[in-house]
Amino acid sequence: MTQESISDGRSTPEIVSAAIDGGIDAVQLREKDATARARYELGRRLRELTDAADVPLIVNDRIDLAMAIDADGVHLGQTDLPVSVARTLLGDDAIVGCSAWRVDDARAAEREGADYLGTGAVYGTSSKDVDEDKDGIGPEGVAAVTDAVSIPVVGIGGITPANAAAVVDAGATGVAVISSITAAEDPATATQHLGEVVADA
Repeated sequence: MTQESISDGRSTPEIVSAAIDGGIDAVQLREKDATARARYELGRRLRELTDAADVPLIVNDRIDLAMAIDADGVHLGQTDLPVSVARTLLGDDAIVGCSAWRVDDARAAEREGADYLGTGAVYGTSSKDVDEDKDGIGPEGVAAVTDAVSIPVVGIGGITPANAAAVVDAGATGVAVISSITAAEDPATATQHLGEVVADA
């Protein structure tokens, strides 16, 4: 997940290129503080990078932006347009993810056609403001969601190589991170290390 504000002066394409070199298996265009035009221009550049590497590009929140840059899919929150709308607009081949930390929301997203769920914040997050009751749900919160659905679940929020294994042990298929890669001194090596931890778990 991209967030140029914590990239230590490096551009998002630089970080994404390094993460691709490190073996990342998906990129999510986030950049919540950027204008729609800036996100569009950035998204076009990231589409070139991810296309060349055969890595899926997912757009956070914005179905229209995903369509505009021909992204592989979209990731929606509970206050965004419904999963069913994204599926109708983007088609059956698109990747549609949904954030869900409550079991009821997770089951609803699966029924509406989500391909995967993002759940957390697992260990707490500083990348956005979240309600106290869902900031730090722990591996046990991940397990509750994974036990309730049959689609893949990705843990997010405060995840590092030191604690990622517990998230996978709880049933998550993988993890999504921002600062563990974006703020790393060597994003390629950080990506590779995190991937190894998840694969081993």
